[in-house]
Amino acid sequence: MAGDFEDEGNSVTSIASTTGCANGATGDCPPIAPLSDVVVKLCEANRHLLGGRRRPLPSREALSTIVTELRAALFPWHFGAPDVSEEGLAYYVGRTLDAALAGLEQQIRIGLVFGCKHEADGCTSCASRARIVARALASKLPTLREILDSDARAAFDGDPAATSPDEAIFSYAGMTAIIHHRIAHELHELGVPLIPRIIAELSHAQTGIDIHPGAKIGKSFFIDHGTGVVIGETCIIGDRVRLYQGVTLGAKSFPTDGHGRLVKGLPRHPIVEDDVVIYAGATVLGRITIGRGASIGGNVWITHSVPAAAQVTQAQARQQTFEGGAGI
Repeated sequence: MAGDFEDEGNSVTSIASTTGCANGATGDCPPIAPLSDVVVKLCEANRHLLGGRRRPLPSREALSTIVTELRAALFPWHFGAPDVSEEGLAYYVGRTLDAALAGLEQQIRIGLVFGCKHEADGCTSCASRARIVARALASKLPTLREILDSDARAAFDGDPAATSPDEAIFSYAGMTAIIHHRIAHELHELGVPLIPRIIAELSHAQTGIDIHPGAKIGKSFFIDHGTGVVIGETCIIGDRVRLYQGVTLGAKSFPTDGHGRLVKGLPRHPIVEDDVVIYAGATVLGRITIGRGASIGGNVWITHSVPAAAQVTQAQARQQTFEGGAGI
């Protein structure tokens, strides 16, 4: 019967019968391949991926849970269990952190195995390194927490609508993105493959803010509103920098080698110095420097360096450098 599937000896019949269209349709029928052919072609299409051999991949679901647990350990009053008491705080943070690190160690091992040249999935070197990396990340969490405090304070100080740093921590998309990024960046710096980018993309999907885990971002960083912000892999951002929605800190060009392949890892994104403000929709491209204290207006397209304390606006299409109190 048309539309029925049969499985006999690993063979699968055609969706349609030989006497008519599937589901009783009339007229010219589109060609319908046997499902066995479809299965073979799908399998063949995947053989060139994963280095030609089946390797385990980290779990996005597991990593989402791990980041949620790490966030709860960093901010237990904001993201922890609602019934955590002052007396039980140390126990809750310890238990939550232990669960997060155990899960992270497993995911790091899988990520390391993915990039390992050894054929065995049970590579002892990868397992040992995963344990070391997970503990190294744990040792960095107190410093990371201090930096995130400065980010929350920057959000409160920089947004007149913010009622407290706690509001920013608990509800702002920019804080969600920077929490994810600071975790992902530490793992990136520790040489972990795959997992930092997955964590970054989890945040990207949730917030609309795309920060590559390789980007170096200083203290007191604030993204207001946030949707559409893009920060490239080799960006270097100083302290007390504020970005608004739709800002792109991207690459201007992509050098290729003699075979036409992109050259990876070259510095190609902007350097943004301390105390810079970049307003909504601005696009800053290439390995250029935005000088300390500069202000980049909305919807401006920048492909050249900007001096310290300059103001760049779209309306005048010019730079203004204020010296000796001029412009006040």
